[in-house]
Amino acid sequence: MIRISRLFHVAAAALALLLAGCAGVPDLPKRHAIAAANPHAAEAGLEMLRAGGSAVDAAVAAQMVLTLVEPQSSGIGGGAFLMHFGPGDVEKRIPPALRAYEGRETAPAAAATGLFLDAAGKPLPRGQRLTGGRPVGVPGVIRMLEMAHTRHGRLPWARLFEPAIRLAEEGFAVSPRLHRMIAANPRLKDFPAADAYFHTGEGAPLPVGHMLRNPALADTLRRIAGGGARAFYEGEIAQDIVRAVATAGPLPGPMSRLDLAGYEARARDVLCGPYRQWRVCGFGPPSSGGIATLQILAMLERFDLSRMAPGGPQAVHLIAEASRLAFADRNLYVADSDFVQVPVEGLLDRNYLSERSRRISGTRSMGPAQPGVPPRQTAEALAPDTERKQAGTSHVSVVDRFGNAVAMTTSVGSTFGAKVMVRGFILNSEIADFSAMPERGGRPVANRVQPGKRPRSSQSPTLVLDRDGRLAMTAGSPGGSGIIGYVVKTLVAALDWGMPMQEAIALPNFVNRNGSTDLERGTPVADNAEALRALGHEVRLRGLVSGLHGIRVTPHGFDGGADPRREGVALGD
Repeated sequence: MIRISRLFHVAAAALALLLAGCAGVPDLPKRHAIAAANPHAAEAGLEMLRAGGSAVDAAVAAQMVLTLVEPQSSGIGGGAFLMHFGPGDVEKRIPPALRAYEGRETAPAAAATGLFLDAAGKPLPRGQRLTGGRPVGVPGVIRMLEMAHTRHGRLPWARLFEPAIRLAEEGFAVSPRLHRMIAANPRLKDFPAADAYFHTGEGAPLPVGHMLRNPALADTLRRIAGGGARAFYEGEIAQDIVRAVATAGPLPGPMSRLDLAGYEARARDVLCGPYRQWRVCGFGPPSSGGIATLQILAMLERFDLSRMAPGGPQAVHLIAEASRLAFADRNLYVADSDFVQVPVEGLLDRNYLSERSRRISGTRSMGPAQPGVPPRQTAEALAPDTERKQAGTSHVSVVDRFGNAVAMTTSVGSTFGAKVMVRGFILNSEIADFSAMPERGGRPVANRVQPGKRPRSSQSPTLVLDRDGRLAMTAGSPGGSGIIGYVVKTLVAALDWGMPMQEAIALPNFVNRNGSTDLERGTPVADNAEALRALGHEVRLRGLVSGLHGIRVTPHGFDGGADPRREGVALGD
């Protein structure tokens, strides 16, 4: 096994590049690899890969462990977007295949359009919209993973749950990050199950190193392992979820057992677009991530970023300007395409994006951008939604020995979701990702609450192919609406600036969501502030905590990277 330390990986990656140009060969995994946000999760995935499992098998095992060890970010009470690459078979003339599996949460059937409005028709305070039963959507991750496993799994479904069940029963040491997250979320104390689980008897956050056991989750996972997704969506587990949603906090939620029993995961279209000599592929609606990422890259193609300093002021300026334009379109047009006519083809039209790109000046910021009018745009007249979403998300990247790959971004919404705990797992707060206001200026907001609808997401699991259709990279990140900027930065760093995966991930973050240009505080990119202000940017220095995880395919093996801002690792053989 090769375990790459996240503290020393940048130096190791730089050394690997030097070796690649000399007689030596970088010591990289050559059979399979996984990058995940917690060492326990990565090890569970690697266990499946070593047992002959597929990339999907490893992702399922990692997700079950993340439910236990990273409950602030993802779990079986939330949702996920999974991109899958299959290499095909040249001899049998089977071409490579891309698949997108969506397990986004849905609004309950009884969810009203004004779900987050008070009696006067004004939005409830943000804190109220994020906790208790009201923001809980019907969880989708289990049904989505079962769908993906049915099509791409190699190991038995029950086998994939063994590491998580074992760890839940034996216990794991509370990590520094989990301790900090508990301490930073005092509202956990408002909910008895979460309070009892995350705090000591004296009410203090669990200390670092505390051995935390979760027999309730072990029982839940054992039931799902034996009975499949149906054991989650029907019967006692579903009954307890509905009861918790109806009684948690001052704002109960309207979820019913029929909502759970009727939940369906979706196979979605994959969105791909050219970027220089590569083909970048991402997720379509209800995620805005794939569209926005492809738009930004297309608008940047006319600029020779390879000649610019990585993370320097000129590169940051151009990427920020392209991001403004993409977010202007995103905020107006993108929502659940089962409910809103999203002009996906027009938004990705190369002529349209070329025209949009011409609005980018190399010497002056355009300021807040207006949405464009893409060709063949026939959607209803809509009002923009500029709300920013919260971050309680994780990402897993996997490549197996058979050439399959997974990029899966998974979430419970805000940190610790709705703070409601059921049978050992956290319930999501994803319904708060809808716009609180159903209309503005008499026009409907695309991302308004509607029964059965899936809230817009920024999750951006991404696969990159080379010119021959072979896998080149799998990547993604948590970070709310900042996800799009984090992923774009990493793609540009790897593809334009030739950085190894770890170095591309560790490069300081910068994002623009059609407002201020935010620079990662305390990093070299923050030194660009004055130069960007001189170009007309409003600049903010912020703690932009991504959780990027990716794997790049090289002639010498799999170059994995894990975000040093969190506690993830990249492992492989």
